[in-house]
Amino acid sequence: MSAHSPAPPRPRTHRLAGLIAGRRTKWAVLALWVVLLVALGPLAGKLGDVEENDAAAWLPGGAESTQVVKLQENFRKDETMLAVVVYERSGGITPADRAKAASDVSALERLPGAQKTQGPFPSKDGKALQTFVPFTDEDPIAAVDGARDLAKRGPPGLDAHVTGPAGSAADQFEVFQSLDGFLLMAAGIVVIVLLLVIYRSPLLWFVPVLSAVFALGLAQSVVYLLAKHAGLTVNGQSAGILTVLVFGVATDYALLLVARYREELHRHQDRHEAMAYALHRAAPAVIASAATVAVGLLCLLLADMNSTAGMGPVAAAGVLTALAAMVTLLPALLVIFGRWLFWPLVPRYDAKYLEPEAYESEHGIWSRVAAFVGKRPRALWAATSLGLLALTFGLGSLNAHGLSDAGQFTGRPDSIVGTEVVSRHFPAGSGSPAVVIGKTSAAGPLATALEKTPGVAEVSRPVTSGDLVQYEATLRVPADSKAAQDTIDRLRDVAHAVPSAEAKVGGMTATSLDIERASNRDNKVIIPIVLAVVFLILVLLLRALVAPLLMMATVVLSFLASLGACALIFRHGFGFEGTDAGFPLLAFIFLVALGVDYNIFLMHRVREESEALGTRRGIQRGLTVTGGVITSAGLVLAATFAALVTLPLVSMAEMGFVVAFGVLLDTLIVRSVLLPALSYDIGRRIWTPGRLARHDDPSTEQPRVLDPVS
Repeated sequence: MSAHSPAPPRPRTHRLAGLIAGRRTKWAVLALWVVLLVALGPLAGKLGDVEENDAAAWLPGGAESTQVVKLQENFRKDETMLAVVVYERSGGITPADRAKAASDVSALERLPGAQKTQGPFPSKDGKALQTFVPFTDEDPIAAVDGARDLAKRGPPGLDAHVTGPAGSAADQFEVFQSLDGFLLMAAGIVVIVLLLVIYRSPLLWFVPVLSAVFALGLAQSVVYLLAKHAGLTVNGQSAGILTVLVFGVATDYALLLVARYREELHRHQDRHEAMAYALHRAAPAVIASAATVAVGLLCLLLADMNSTAGMGPVAAAGVLTALAAMVTLLPALLVIFGRWLFWPLVPRYDAKYLEPEAYESEHGIWSRVAAFVGKRPRALWAATSLGLLALTFGLGSLNAHGLSDAGQFTGRPDSIVGTEVVSRHFPAGSGSPAVVIGKTSAAGPLATALEKTPGVAEVSRPVTSGDLVQYEATLRVPADSKAAQDTIDRLRDVAHAVPSAEAKVGGMTATSLDIERASNRDNKVIIPIVLAVVFLILVLLLRALVAPLLMMATVVLSFLASLGACALIFRHGFGFEGTDAGFPLLAFIFLVALGVDYNIFLMHRVREESEALGTRRGIQRGLTVTGGVITSAGLVLAATFAALVTLPLVSMAEMGFVVAFGVLLDTLIVRSVLLPALSYDIGRRIWTPGRLARHDDPSTEQPRVLDPVS
């Protein structure tokens, strides 16, 4: 106890916190996690087996293009994907080239999963040939790789490429197959390096990273079970984000808990008691943060898009397993290893740390930041708000109408080069026709209507199955263009108008169109719901209305500023053509949920300090003692998401960049300056209508300028 004043009263430690960090029970906690990983760990490696990366799997069952996919099952025994093998010679196709393409036909049909081929068909300009090969979709990568290897073995000067839906899917699947391992390695390296810098210890980083690995294994096992037995849609994007989210969020929670544990080790001789007290004090904010993020993510279940709806439970599972590991396994491991884990800066018990100011003095930089906020709060929040508003003007550059085939990759894989060759020499929509299925009784009128539709180059012969007839309509424009989507709308109007045809229009272009429209609907429905749900959680946590409103307003402003800035960077910096239609919603979910995360960590500590010191002094104390650890957490989370930027898929690179940018903006500006300055300027009224709003300590509430906390 301090010689100058008695120790402040200590609240009774929560029994559960003491149980997790107990002398004997810590071993039981560790044993429980080992059993869980032994039992469920093997399932984590099977997550890739349940991924669905085809375009139709992203859509709800009610979408017209999805209905066509289901109707097509009547016309084939196996699910197939069309590969287009295209040959090109700039000087004109030679007899040897035609012989090569003709001989490839039988060889292509012998490839695993290959069906009856069509072609080769010459182009009108005589410079290209194309052959259509349907493949079963059991292993598109192997099938397309085999076709490419075969086609490229031709006479000198003859270029060959494999494109079409199968070629494009194979290129995407190949990226997704290597995604998990690459992201795990990248996220792990980033986290280890940052923890070494933050902790300045060669040993301490190991425990949070080990806990995060345990959490990721459990999360992947849970997601696998949900996909296998509960119909959850998992794709390469959600599986990849799961990896970086678990590592980032788990490390964030670890930083907060370890910081509070280090603080308590100075105040307690027994490390078990120190951890119990640290967990008792830090856990409510961590649990509230995880609950906010998880509930916000689960709101995605209301989405029409299967991929978006699937993202919610996948990411929520990652957040909740990260929470479970960091409030059980991490505390147990920390007390098992003891104080020496912090070497060379081992925190020792010292009675002087029973004085709050003694610990605050270790936060010199943030003490000065807190003092600066107290001196000019109104000028600070006005200036930062104007700066963020200026960034929102970049939203005019956001093109969220989906990506073309070429626009989906940061490079130019073989399928994209092949598409360009097809567009130069054949009808632009060749290889990706619109698929129209209707009743056989109306086959004639339906075919006539399709042929007369503007934008249709040709209509195939009818294929019948029972009472259904199928046509393929080749479009005059590239299948991934806006003009092609307009043609699909015209085709649907025409087909729906044919009496008794009950026709449906699908295909690749129709699928893209339905994805864009479903995403636009999801944006309008889900964003308001997420805002309302998060606001209610904040009200319950802080027992106030004004503070949650401030937190929500600043986070939404930060989101809009991040989206505006990134839209400019995507267009003028990276040269991307736009974003996926679902990008704004996913960016909103991650940035708002994670942004509120850091505000919760700050304001929960501010409320704790305000009960003893008054609001303005509590704001300064809270900012001082949490500034370093929350900023470190933001840097870790931003760095882990930044690993996505290195991927060759534009959608993943954009998501990683916007989350990293937004987290840094929120951590360094909103949480460090804007929210504290706003709260300080308003004072105790931020707790309206709670008890603290009626508390007024003249020594701390009336002065507008305070001395530095230190």
